[in-house]
Amino acid sequence: MERKLVSIQVVESLAPIEGADQIEQARVMGWTVVVKKGEFRPGDRCVFFEIDSVLPSSAPWAEFMRSRGFRVRTVKLRGVLSQGLALPTTILDGEIPEVGTDVRDRLGVTKYEAVLPDAREVAGGFPALVPKTDEIRLQSALGVLDEIRGQAFYVSTKLDGSSATFFRAPEGEFFACSRNWALAPGPNAVWRMAERYELAHRLPPGIAVQGELCGPGIQKNRLGLSEVDVFMFGVYDARAGRYLDFADFIAFCKEYGLRTVPIEREVRGEEAKHFEHTLDRWLEAARGLYAGTKSRKEGIVIRPLVESRSATLGGRLSFKVINNDFLLKDED
Repeated sequence: MERKLVSIQVVESLAPIEGADQIEQARVMGWTVVVKKGEFRPGDRCVFFEIDSVLPSSAPWAEFMRSRGFRVRTVKLRGVLSQGLALPTTILDGEIPEVGTDVRDRLGVTKYEAVLPDAREVAGGFPALVPKTDEIRLQSALGVLDEIRGQAFYVSTKLDGSSATFFRAPEGEFFACSRNWALAPGPNAVWRMAERYELAHRLPPGIAVQGELCGPGIQKNRLGLSEVDVFMFGVYDARAGRYLDFADFIAFCKEYGLRTVPIEREVRGEEAKHFEHTLDRWLEAARGLYAGTKSRKEGIVIRPLVESRSATLGGRLSFKVINNDFLLKDED
């Protein structure tokens, strides 16, 4: 499922904020959002901007966001966590589309990118045979909780680094990629990892490995590493059009000497059958520190042990839950 950064959604409920006369809290999808008091009623449609939306600086309706650099971020207002932005549909100045409609292009909204590669490093577009690594946040797709209910699953730690994909095409061509681009060979961290693990020569044709680059010079090196390394979180078989199941993923990384992201737990059998999947439970599970450090972890990722398709996402059943403490105190 491609993330809908800006879409038409429904204000499901409203609640007062203690001590606040001008604002109240609204529920949109799985998100709690602070809105102007009296601007919405339950059941109203709104234009919902997810976190990391960058509003157009030239739009009059976005002027109030100038002091925030026009970027939608997690904020705390009167003790209430606000994750996203809900505005009236009148900003569309025309026909109001159906609920769920993506209006990002219509409004000229872009996505915030923490680091853009130097144009001299870009060799081309991301390989079309491999999915990109932008995981959906649970609050944007609550239907996945019903889909994973009863299945055996695992929880991995979401590392705060930089995404990297390494792919050997079926015809043999090798790609070393950032989140969105294939990079040219050079001194960048992605190619250093490709060379360290000899991936251009060792990866089987049609196989991509995807992971998180962490270490000095990447984000804030919250793992406290002495050198850059890559931690894999997925192996994709482009010929079969699917990710390897958990056991095969672990075995593959072991065979090729690749590190994986930390696996926090595996839930099987009766425990999996009766596990209570709720938003609040997963938000609590996402809290905590990176092991062996005093740094707050970014969050967690939840996937079934055996790969499964999600009707909610229109693809792989997999979702992330971000640590709210991280969002408030550590997010760049």
